[in-house]
Amino acid sequence: MNVGILGTGNLAVTLGRAWALAGHSLLVTGRNPLHASEAAAQMGDAASAVDPVDFAGRADVVVAAIAWEGLEGAVSLVGGAQGSLAGKTVIDCTNAVDYATGELKPASGSAADLVARSAPGASVVKALHLFAGASWPYVGPKETAPVVAICGDAQSALDLAAALIGDLGGQTAVVGGLASARQLEEAAGFVMRVVAAGHNPRLAVPDVDPASLSAAGTTSN
Repeated sequence: MNVGILGTGNLAVTLGRAWALAGHSLLVTGRNPLHASEAAAQMGDAASAVDPVDFAGRADVVVAAIAWEGLEGAVSLVGGAQGSLAGKTVIDCTNAVDYATGELKPASGSAADLVARSAPGASVVKALHLFAGASWPYVGPKETAPVVAICGDAQSALDLAAALIGDLGGQTAVVGGLASARQLEEAAGFVMRVVAAGHNPRLAVPDVDPASLSAAGTTSN
């Protein structure tokens, strides 16, 4: 599969490397051609930098790994407003969050909403926004693999995102339609606030076994 990566930062490079190991080809683009070439080189031989004009037509799926401030411009750069991404799955990894403090940045809706508005006809999936680039690929036991919460309105797009996350070594949890994206992004802000306070966010969330909840519900009935 040709995975188009919109972005050239650490997350983009790490995702690209992991997907290359899984057998995918990577197409990398961004505002700066030099940065795109450098990012592609870090991903390996399966990656190549492409001109933004050619990007959408060559990518089977698009992954937006862009800082919030540049997200709308990046989608515009590849012709999103003109319908270049119509019919494609676009996985949005962006958070409208200050990573130093966890504070939410001013935004009208979620980052995923912005992508959907900026790329009419695209099937947008919110995913991969809670894990730092160093998390991938995961190679440990399946039962302890990272659970990636995702949301979106099109089942085919959710299935494609889940398959790509599986190639990273992760599991997926579909938590709703695209209207749930803002809540997922706010969760990222919560994580950053816990980190900023000097604590491990893993310890700030209850350890809940879904099987035990199901058993309790059966017993109560």
